[in-house]
Amino acid sequence: MPPIHTPPTVLCVGGHDPSGGAGIGADAEAVRAAGAFALTVVTALTDQDTRGLRQVYPQPAARIEAQCRALIADGDPAAIKIGLIGDARLVPILCAICDDYPGLPVVLDPVLASGAGQALADAALIQALLTDLLPRATLATPNLPEAQRLSGGVDAADCARRLRAAGARWVLITGTHEDAPAVTNRLYGGDGDPQSQTWPRLPGDYHGSGCTLASAIAARLALGLNLPTAVAAAQDYTWTSLARAWRTGRGQLTPNRLYALPRAGESGGAAP
Repeated sequence: MPPIHTPPTVLCVGGHDPSGGAGIGADAEAVRAAGAFALTVVTALTDQDTRGLRQVYPQPAARIEAQCRALIADGDPAAIKIGLIGDARLVPILCAICDDYPGLPVVLDPVLASGAGQALADAALIQALLTDLLPRATLATPNLPEAQRLSGGVDAADCARRLRAAGARWVLITGTHEDAPAVTNRLYGGDGDPQSQTWPRLPGDYHGSGCTLASAIAARLALGLNLPTAVAAAQDYTWTSLARAWRTGRGQLTPNRLYALPRAGESGGAAP
């Protein structure tokens, strides 16, 4: 019998989307597709589907802290991914965890609105993200509207400059919301000019693309890739997941994050 390979784990902290398009379900799929394993802590339950979000139910901060610490002690994660927070009172808990485990890379996806545009963060949470959690993140992955709300900047370069001045080490600003025939994501950090990747803009709207990208990056960091390489590989994976998206409801399309798995009636295994 061949030896069992134990994959690295990623602590994913975020909201639960019952449709499976975004949130913890998306995190777990994207992490597993990369060859890692997700440990999941739910910050908020939500009433939503592919057509939109109706209500957010933040969970008690003490419960979230206890779950995070228990999973870190038991599962020894190699990276942390933080998504939907839902309540500014959770930020001090997450900051304390980041401070207590300074060797773990932290990918922060600052979820400020749902894919259909409903607000998910008030002024207090936005301020706490900017002043407290952002400086503790290895990488932040806002889309352009999120970067503008967080920083008060105008374009991607201005937003990145402000976010890095606030303490962010690396910032990946995605261009999915720009009015352009192609999507360009820009990675700011390190030395020199930003690193850009561009893809043809896909038709349709997608539910959970930001969760997919941030979790895919966290998984690759857990696997030992350096940050620019992890970002580049995760972006390619995310674009393919969107290009192969399927309709699981009557609203936005759901990324096909496990596209490498065989479909029903097919044989074979997941692609490397």
